[in-house]
Amino acid sequence: MNPQIALPRTMRIGGGAVREIAEVTRSLGVSRPLIVTDAFIVGTGAAETMLDDLRDGGLHPELFAGTVPDPTTDSLTAGLAAVTAHRADAIIGFGGGSPMDTAKALGLLGAQGGSMRDYKAPRNNTGPALPVIAVPTTAGSGSEATQFSIITDTFNDEKMLCAGTAFLPVAAVIDYRLTMSMPPRLTADTGVDALTHAVEAYVSKKANPFSDALALSAIATIGRVLRRAYDDGNDVYAREQMMLASTQAGIAFSNSSVALVHGMSRPIGGHFHVAHGLSNAMLFPAVTAFSVRAAESRYADCARALDVALGTDDDSCAANALVSALTELCAEVAVPTPKQYGIDRARWTELTPIMARQALASGSPGNNPLVPTEDEIRDLYAQIYA
Repeated sequence: MNPQIALPRTMRIGGGAVREIAEVTRSLGVSRPLIVTDAFIVGTGAAETMLDDLRDGGLHPELFAGTVPDPTTDSLTAGLAAVTAHRADAIIGFGGGSPMDTAKALGLLGAQGGSMRDYKAPRNNTGPALPVIAVPTTAGSGSEATQFSIITDTFNDEKMLCAGTAFLPVAAVIDYRLTMSMPPRLTADTGVDALTHAVEAYVSKKANPFSDALALSAIATIGRVLRRAYDDGNDVYAREQMMLASTQAGIAFSNSSVALVHGMSRPIGGHFHVAHGLSNAMLFPAVTAFSVRAAESRYADCARALDVALGTDDDSCAANALVSALTELCAEVAVPTPKQYGIDRARWTELTPIMARQALASGSPGNNPLVPTEDEIRDLYAQIYA
């Protein structure tokens, strides 16, 4: 079957693009956007600037700043009330992955109603939604260009993958200047997250020529500039290139898929409240080492794009070089183990069977080059703990 490619209708990319938000919003034929963001963005003054720009553009915006990290089904309640009270005809997701995921969820619920539990994978959501304009402030999630929203079920701590074109933003405004204040820890976690997206998109069983090109481009760029952005947050070139690579990786995995890293990452976030990018980073080297033998040539391509292997290296050597490079990268940017992060070993062991089942149920491990058993997932969780 030929791949079905889905992209935002319009994308504004470059320094200062956020100040064009009114023009982008008007182009969609809407007039009452609700900005969905968090307290941090409000504290920087960026949300008020966006409100002013929208008003100056003849629009009637309102602000909802109640987004929480790793949004939950409960956290959507106040947001949905804000959508209704404002009679919003569009949603602007302004922030990192959590505000954008919240905006996508509110866009769907605002049009269709129900509970997010009704929309989790394996359901493919193609129905109506309020148009979403995504404005990312981190270079990592790629959520501005993906047909996914991740919402945690408050009832059982399940981090639900909700998928389908109903979650795809209609427009994206991608301004690297919004990332200039990111601290090193966030730069590292979101940067490794973007690299995970690109590699998994390329090795996924759903990979295709369209996603392949974007994935390899993102891998090459991240390899060149992630350490620069981590070492010097004021490096304008590195910030600009990381933002572009993050969006490319997002488009790649949205039109291919993620795989085992993401399948195992979501339960860690749901049960232990570890940020998504960081939980991916915790898993990335070990899961790659587990998977590499099933797709050596694909992982070798990733190694060459990352510039850790030569074109003359055989695939086996190149693929193993990728595993070593990912291990070194995570060490250089100080990715902690779950133990170093402060997660109790007994609690980790207790929840491992549940996490393994939830990982498999998400469907993402089924896209991995080597599809794991539940026992193998449990072993990987045990391996990465310390």
